[in-house]
Amino acid sequence: MSDNGREREGWIVVPLREVVEQRSERADPAANAGLPFVGMDHVESGSRRIIGSVPSENMKSTAKKFEHGDVLYGRLRPYLNKVARPDFQGLASAEFIVLRSAGSLSPAFLEYRLSAHDFVSYASHQGEGDRPRVSYEQIAGFEVAVPPQPEQERIIDAIDELFSQIDAGVASLESAQVKLDRYRASVLKAAVEGKLTVDWREENPDVEPADELLKRILAERRKRWEEEQLAKYEAKGKKPPKGWKEKYKEPAEAQPTEGIDLPTNWVWATVDQISEAVRYGTSAKTSAELAGIPVLRMGNIQEGKLDVKDLKYLPDDHDEFPGLLLQPGDLLFNRTNSPELVGKSAVYEGTPQPCSYASYLIAVRPLPGCLSSVPTFFLNSPHGRRWVSRMVSQQVGQANVNGTKLKSMAFPLMPLEEQHRLVEVVEELLSPQEAQVMACERSVTRAERLRQSILVTAFRGDLVPQDPADEPASELIKRIKAEREASGNGGSGRKGRKKRKSPDPNQGYTLIPKSPDE
Repeated sequence: MSDNGREREGWIVVPLREVVEQRSERADPAANAGLPFVGMDHVESGSRRIIGSVPSENMKSTAKKFEHGDVLYGRLRPYLNKVARPDFQGLASAEFIVLRSAGSLSPAFLEYRLSAHDFVSYASHQGEGDRPRVSYEQIAGFEVAVPPQPEQERIIDAIDELFSQIDAGVASLESAQVKLDRYRASVLKAAVEGKLTVDWREENPDVEPADELLKRILAERRKRWEEEQLAKYEAKGKKPPKGWKEKYKEPAEAQPTEGIDLPTNWVWATVDQISEAVRYGTSAKTSAELAGIPVLRMGNIQEGKLDVKDLKYLPDDHDEFPGLLLQPGDLLFNRTNSPELVGKSAVYEGTPQPCSYASYLIAVRPLPGCLSSVPTFFLNSPHGRRWVSRMVSQQVGQANVNGTKLKSMAFPLMPLEEQHRLVEVVEELLSPQEAQVMACERSVTRAERLRQSILVTAFRGDLVPQDPADEPASELIKRIKAEREASGNGGSGRKGRKKRKSPDPNQGYTLIPKSPDE
């Protein structure tokens, strides 16, 4: 292995299977009461931190047992950057591959190696399907450069020191983001409670009150329903039957949210009352090819806004179009996500155009008289978050709020002129905050790139100086391989497997030669 023409003395390149073993035995949680159980949600993506656990006896599904120093590697494609090295004994979800060092590779070095972008990319291309699971056999062929053990320790110490400096900077950024999030929440809370437009109401006492506005919205809602029904009868060449208008279903009245006293001229309204359509998005398979109609997904909703940098596409002639094309002013509601993110919402402002949306989103098309920003402010406010938390149903680690529940949500509706003023005030207050959030996010992204740069430098041998006195890794691996074969393990990580015939102790390895000067 070389970099810029320089060779790493004493290093050796081997398949991962030669330096790690898989703990594949299953464990019954009930029989291991008292041990902590680590699930996928308990390992933080990208940070290698274990942020929680539950008692094993609380779990019903089978698990894998791990020992102190083992490395947990998430085998589901969405979680391929979930790597952790517990400093305790316990049980792990069966969605982890549990790895132990075969003796020639430090567990800490292995943990960092599995976190590097080249390995994550390699693993991400293994397996197929909507929720592909990567197996040990699929990742075991990845070739890893192994330094001498003393050099591994020096590399680990250097990475730890550099990462701790980055962690301190990221912690400061995250603290700033928390403060910005709190500020945003306080602005939206004040907005839906009427505190941001107190002066405007005093200066404009004679506007149409919201209860009269709501009556007009409801009348328009019924009118559009009747027009739609007549169009259906006409398309079939039929006349509407007697009493057909009586089939119209009036939306239920709004139930006020506790803790909010509405200002004079405001009224409670439901999403059902103010909308002409509430529709789920498409479940059709999309493509990353930059052709066709862009499809917004739940990841495109960030901080109450739409982020359209990462898009997928459907063909222009997709059979759900034009019915599932968005119109400017549509409200997008994330109906399924992790519990802390379900319910996040944003307004489609018309960019990109045309545009559709995926099945985990619900589009609400408001009737004239209600700006979609108003219910969006409520959904993203602390009051709306509490409503979402009461409405969610849990499904295999995901929270869900369906369209029926969304239509029943009550929010404060104010006079139309006040709606326009409220949108202006909120934008004035939040625009500087959004710029600061974006700056923080860019800094965090740069920090992650710096981490990966450090790992690349480390694993090509340029992070720490070498010591000619270090025993070459090839000698250590030969001894460990001989011991494993003598015990009948054959280098497979599973006892009882037949020994492999290998007259050449270096068969299957790539030796990294010493320098000509040595």
